[in-house]
Amino acid sequence: MMTAQKLPGGLLGRLPPVRGRLAANAPLGRVTWFRTGGTAEALFRPADADDLAGFLARRPEDVPLTVVGLGSNLLVRDGGVPGVTIRLGRAFATIECEGEIVRAGAAALDVSVALAAGAASTAGLEFLSGVPGSIGGALRMNAGAFGREMKDVTVSAQALDAKGMRHELDNAALGFGYRRARVPEGWIFLSAVLKGEKGDPGVIAARIAEIRETREASQPTRAATGGSTFKNPPGKKAWELIERAGCRSLRRGGAMVSEKHCNFLINTGAATAADIEQLGEEIRRRVKAATGVQLEWEIRRIGVPAGGTEGA
Repeated sequence: MMTAQKLPGGLLGRLPPVRGRLAANAPLGRVTWFRTGGTAEALFRPADADDLAGFLARRPEDVPLTVVGLGSNLLVRDGGVPGVTIRLGRAFATIECEGEIVRAGAAALDVSVALAAGAASTAGLEFLSGVPGSIGGALRMNAGAFGREMKDVTVSAQALDAKGMRHELDNAALGFGYRRARVPEGWIFLSAVLKGEKGDPGVIAARIAEIRETREASQPTRAATGGSTFKNPPGKKAWELIERAGCRSLRRGGAMVSEKHCNFLINTGAATAADIEQLGEEIRRRVKAATGVQLEWEIRRIGVPAGGTEGA
């Protein structure tokens, strides 16, 4: 089990030179939507894809790597994340529209891609305005909303493997399934090619506005939350199972189940990552006891508990 202790010899001194930014003990929790959690032992923000590839090719193999995106569906445990955490920045957030094709960097916000596509008269990507996060995360989890998923619009994606080698993956190679892509965990998405269809900008804008209004009416969009907490089991809805188990408004420390949508957990202001994770595990226990269904986490949990060892 990986502990949160410092690596021998000091981690930064063991890492290859980069053109981007490397920082020790960098706060991670406050950049997540939950606004809580620990630090990264080292945080790397690459200058561009070549900088990232070079770093991956030369890094010591015993140094753990963790990739994070916008932090919209992420819980960083209170003890922090050992090794190097990689977060892509502005150089990876480009969006280019040409006809029905949209090329988007992995750090491009999903909603920005939807808006750019609409402005270019490209329909079919409006659902992305209802997906919190960035394109890299959307690829990794085959994100979807309002009847569409990434698998429906992705032509191809480019990624780096753990050694810094580039790979071009078509839709079939991405292996999309429910809230997942069949791509090795250590690979890092760089960009995606998406395909929509010709549409009317006014109609597209109206659909995006409708999606925004629906989300605001049914989800705690203004709260410190990580989005949908659990995956929908086959043929069922997670929120209905949580409701049946009597978990609406359930609390643990500073964490609570949303009263508006009970598949959302909320940091009420002073929650630790442990509060949120323990609340989620209590929900799983109660739902299992009440319905026989074992809920699976949709929120990604990384790092180690305070004073503990790395969790699942």
